[in-house]
Amino acid sequence: MTPPAPFVNSARRNALQKLCSAAALAAASTGWTTRLMAAPAAAAGSRAAPRLITIGGGITEVVYALGAQDQLVGTDTTSLYPAAAQATPKVGYMRQLSAEGLLALRPDAVVAGTDAGPPVVLDQLRSAGVRIELVASDHSWAEVGRKVAAVGRATGREAAARELQARLDARWTALMARVQAAAASGPGPKILFVLSHGGSPQVAGEQTAADALIRFIGARNALAGFKGYRPMTAEAMAQAAPDVILTTTQGIEAVGGEASFWQRPEVALTPAYQRRASGHTLVRLDALELLGFGPRLPDVVERLHKQLVRP
Repeated sequence: MTPPAPFVNSARRNALQKLCSAAALAAASTGWTTRLMAAPAAAAGSRAAPRLITIGGGITEVVYALGAQDQLVGTDTTSLYPAAAQATPKVGYMRQLSAEGLLALRPDAVVAGTDAGPPVVLDQLRSAGVRIELVASDHSWAEVGRKVAAVGRATGREAAARELQARLDARWTALMARVQAAAASGPGPKILFVLSHGGSPQVAGEQTAADALIRFIGARNALAGFKGYRPMTAEAMAQAAPDVILTTTQGIEAVGGEASFWQRPEVALTPAYQRRASGHTLVRLDALELLGFGPRLPDVVERLHKQLVRP
């Protein structure tokens, strides 16, 4: 399930762009960009190459991983990585698209998640002859593969997409083997994901991207028994009793920094709060990096597994 609040809204866009630019530089320093940008581009004449709009930050990342960014004529406001994606024409938030704005960019194809819309806008694009590729989201590793394949088809780079997916699959298989081996020594920590980009903070239950990520790293979601998100109440925090709180960089900025986050009375009820002096009980990452389910997912899982599960 997609989180109930967008990663980016108009009031915070400039601030989030700066945050995501910093995240891009950090990721580049670890070699992610070098590894993924090495994907060979399929030969395509510049005149014949389809013009593409992507809706969804993880999908846009695939475009750059395939070296197809020259075909990108527009993206949505969640598409902030790599940094170059921030300079692309923006078509609005993924659930509030306008057919007029999209068609003005003369796309041949649009690749989006199934939560993009409204549906009438997609129907208008189809009627205008635009090819629509919708990628189902189930917060699985297969979702990443569907994004890679959809972008490969839309850009005419199917061979490059298959090669990229083969490399990603090999890394994912090796990573999951390490996570499973580590699990043999005992259960991982209880982790609670908090989403606080605006309004009241919410916590993640089952069938969310956050829940899937927590399980991927070999940890346990501190909240179970409900699906989606619900408000972060004192009762919920006491019930969860998390060892670690996972959140987004944008969320921490929205509440005024880590010190302000720890001052919330609900948080004081958790084991994570009691051990906050250790410096390892509040972990934050860029929202798109955490929840975008793009080609950076293996990097995120490996990093969090090492940091939180098997230091």
